[in-house]
Amino acid sequence: MITMPARKPRRGAAATRRTPLLLDRAALKRDLADDTYDVLVVGGGVTGAYAVLDAVSRGLRAALVEKDDFASGTSSKSSKMVHGGLRYIEQGNVNLVRHSLLERHRFRRNAPHLVHRLPFLFPVLEKEGVFDARLAKGFEGLLWTYDLVGGWRIGKLHQRLTVPEVLAQAPTLRAENLKGGLMYFDARTDDARLVLTLVRTAAALGATVLNGAKVDSLLTRSGRVCGARVATGEGETLEVRARTVVNATGVWTDQVDSMADEGHRPQVRPAKGVHIVVPWEKVRINCTVTVPIPGRARRATCTRWGNAVVLGTTDEDYQGSADDVHCTRQEMEFLLEGANTAFEGKLGPQDVVGSIGGLRPLVGGKEGATLDMRRDHHITVGASGMVTVTGGKLTTSRHMGELVVDKVMALLGRKGRSRTANLPLLGGAGYDAEAVAASGGLAAHLGERYGTEARFVGDLIAEDPSLAEPVVAGQPYTKAEVVYAARAELARSVDDVLSRRTRARLFARDASAEAAAAVGTILGRELNLTEAEVDRSVTAYLDAVQYEKSVLLEGAAA
Repeated sequence: MITMPARKPRRGAAATRRTPLLLDRAALKRDLADDTYDVLVVGGGVTGAYAVLDAVSRGLRAALVEKDDFASGTSSKSSKMVHGGLRYIEQGNVNLVRHSLLERHRFRRNAPHLVHRLPFLFPVLEKEGVFDARLAKGFEGLLWTYDLVGGWRIGKLHQRLTVPEVLAQAPTLRAENLKGGLMYFDARTDDARLVLTLVRTAAALGATVLNGAKVDSLLTRSGRVCGARVATGEGETLEVRARTVVNATGVWTDQVDSMADEGHRPQVRPAKGVHIVVPWEKVRINCTVTVPIPGRARRATCTRWGNAVVLGTTDEDYQGSADDVHCTRQEMEFLLEGANTAFEGKLGPQDVVGSIGGLRPLVGGKEGATLDMRRDHHITVGASGMVTVTGGKLTTSRHMGELVVDKVMALLGRKGRSRTANLPLLGGAGYDAEAVAASGGLAAHLGERYGTEARFVGDLIAEDPSLAEPVVAGQPYTKAEVVYAARAELARSVDDVLSRRTRARLFARDASAEAAAAVGTILGRELNLTEAEVDRSVTAYLDAVQYEKSVLLEGAAA
């Protein structure tokens, strides 16, 4: 009898756990104060998260601090696409596309519970579309290039669609000028969950990670950066000692660089992206549809996400505060106009159930449109020895983290290759996305958020069946997930839970506000908060939601 050899198991100490990884804030603060680290990463977005994971997986003593919450900046407000970037081919940057598609493949392999294949549809219209039939022929050449340089790894090549096939995917698309369509395949992720999982994977390998830990100043010795003075949300100040420091703070990069070099010249050019969310029944699409914006040389994307559709566009110059970024009334109406031109029916401000505005940290001068700027990352080592990384995009964050730690290793005089290309994230090893999706119900919901670690949330429900109850009306999130967020995910506030541990604020803003008190009660019990602390957390969330709505709806006709 002939037998086939077994596939070798994938290695990774953090890949599968028998018990949940519980993160204790007090213990983490003690570690930060007492230990001396090989590397301290400042900034808890996707780039910083992958940098600390790469460092600890090479055997370095590594720490990460984030001034607010993991992914609370750009990394929870992105387009949520893990993609090669078709427009980069148009710009002639084929190498970036090739590398991005390889990194997309690695994301899907290492985090199959978080990164999922997503079809993109380009309708071909006689007029007033992104493409007419003539332009579509040329664009198909770009799609062939996309497939050949790495798009094929996703398991499907691009397709031409007939009019009926287009309408099967997007039945409310206006059909009077429709000539057919082109479909290709990319991937999407819940960006905040992805960052949190990266941070937790690093913690499982031994890294010290802490949110609510703001760097007030850098520690120096003989002109070299050797750590940071960190203020915690509890009113404490810690001195974190480290042999090297990495600045991975995105659009806040220049602020941290200025701490090390008073003569630092700003290098980051923020580009704003906005997204709004409307109920799925208002649009009824089954994929991502690219639609034109009337009178603009731009296009927007409409993506189904469960019972909602996310409408978004990116890359407008931004001049305001990086700490106060929201979708404005004008930007909302810009997106609604595009959707109303492309789809039947009429969307209005009253249909918008959530919104986000975020900044991408592009590097370059002030000349030219941000849309045309290249997306390459930049890594430098300053005169003080601090490593600074900026630019790039979510899809290439793993490779950026690898290159950052290469610089760190050189500064430390250490050797060791990166392991993250083949390192499963927590919950990813052994996860079967199709099997879990087929199971449906609560198992599918938890599986797509926690992977194989969903069983730990299930254990909480088994101990207390009342935790299976929804915490936000009309949303699948359970009370057990709030408990797990407090015990295992360093959630400190109502906002941490409703904006990032779940995405209730984005997909059901008003319903999430109604749930704020219930979330506060659970957090108070789990974190031993006083009644006054719970009240402050609930009030802060309600105020933030109201402010978001005031910016979004100011002057808009209901």
